[in-house]
Amino acid sequence: MIAGDLGADVIKVESPDGDPVRALAPPRYGDDATYFLAVNRHRRNVVADLRRREHAEVIEELISVADAVIENFLPAQRTALGIDAWRQKFPDLVWVSVTSASSGGPIVNQPTFDLLAQARSGIMSVTGEPDGEPTKVGAPLADVVTGLYATIGLLSGLFARATNRSGRHFEAPLLESMMSALINQAQSTLVSGVAPRRLGNDHPSITPYGPVRTQDGLLLIAVGTDGQFAKLVRALDDHELTARREFATNDVRVTLRSELQHLLDRIFSSRTTAQWLDLLDGCGVPMAPILDVVQALAQEQIANGDFLAETDAPAGPITVLASPLRIDGARPPIRSGPRQLGQDSGDFGL
Repeated sequence: MIAGDLGADVIKVESPDGDPVRALAPPRYGDDATYFLAVNRHRRNVVADLRRREHAEVIEELISVADAVIENFLPAQRTALGIDAWRQKFPDLVWVSVTSASSGGPIVNQPTFDLLAQARSGIMSVTGEPDGEPTKVGAPLADVVTGLYATIGLLSGLFARATNRSGRHFEAPLLESMMSALINQAQSTLVSGVAPRRLGNDHPSITPYGPVRTQDGLLLIAVGTDGQFAKLVRALDDHELTARREFATNDVRVTLRSELQHLLDRIFSSRTTAQWLDLLDGCGVPMAPILDVVQALAQEQIANGDFLAETDAPAGPITVLASPLRIDGARPPIRSGPRQLGQDSGDFGL
């Protein structure tokens, strides 16, 4: 989809049973799961059974004229269906394999989904409340991160081919891609040997960097530097907070996290979230309201911008999230929406 957003002509090949994501519902829009509608624009759709010789021959013909192929079969499936042979037959083709894990390891033939990658990667172990159970991220982060790495591989391969450099086969493994998102949590463990613990909404290395309690809910403040904390102290103008000069450095603030949190909750509980946003606007302290998805879509930046776009779908027009990228100041247009199963098969004699 990302390649399509950037202008690629994408042909999606589905089995006669269809992409299982079509049925990941409710909710649905017409016959299609909204999950499917979210990630399948900019793709012509053909149906092929690779176990049938005549279908495999058509797909091989498409591969022979394509610039790139993206597939997510398990190694045993690739061998059984002859897909590995295609990659060997067309060595100059850019090939992206989305895999369970990097090839050569013990779990490459195990089917893996986003949730399993979150569990095995360690992400779940650092997500959730300190006294609660490990929690998955509320969106399919492993799928998204892996998709982005796959796109980077695709574009890198196309550039390498255009400049006569090496690099035609790229693996985008779910496990390693998800682990790459651990960033600071992984590095601290590699250095210290100590597994990080769950901190809820707190940051392991920065404070205050999370929600504070207001009169009617929560406000998120993200004080990333000592200078920003000094601005917060001046803006709040609270005698007790001003007197605690030891809070001036982040190292001490992290050590005394609970004391500082109690003090900030006391201060912020005197006004509503909206009042604090107005009062602190322009003071140089990064902050944001904590919105649900309806509120996030309705905020002025999104609702009055060009990130929400209209496109077609089998059941009728839908609103979708466009590409977050802008190119020369303009959002890439959405040329076509999700297609029906096999809608374009006839164009290729299938």
